[in-house]
Amino acid sequence: MGSFLEEITLENLIDRADADRGYIKDTEVRTLKVQAMPDTGAWTLIINEEIREKLGLDIKTEVNSTLADGTAAKYPLTEPVSIQWKNRITMHQAVVVAGAKRVLLGALPLEGMDLIVDPVNQTLAGAHGDEAVYGIY
Repeated sequence: MGSFLEEITLENLIDRADADRGYIKDTEVRTLKVQAMPDTGAWTLIINEEIREKLGLDIKTEVNSTLADGTAAKYPLTEPVSIQWKNRITMHQAVVVAGAKRVLLGALPLEGMDLIVDPVNQTLAGAHGDEAVYGIY
């Protein structure tokens, strides 16, 4: 199975809340379209420092993580960010890996948007068809 990229839109949720409350204009909400590699081996969204800065995401804590190459370290964890793929949306924190060359769309955001990786067609697909099914717990 090869890797592939999908375009996703990332949005600063604090900015969005401020715009919804009329504190800032919609045009001031920091949003970024990026190419992301779906990666079920990653647990959440992985971004680099440049993307974190462009979105203005604050660091909330650090987490112990191990990269695919076996590097284990503490990495910054941001406040939640909105992640959109086509008509699906979810919110998750992002792990910041300073030198990351690719944005990784991990298992939790994929699950949050009710998506699966289709390895044959190298694309994302709805786990339950074209319409997302969201579980209520």
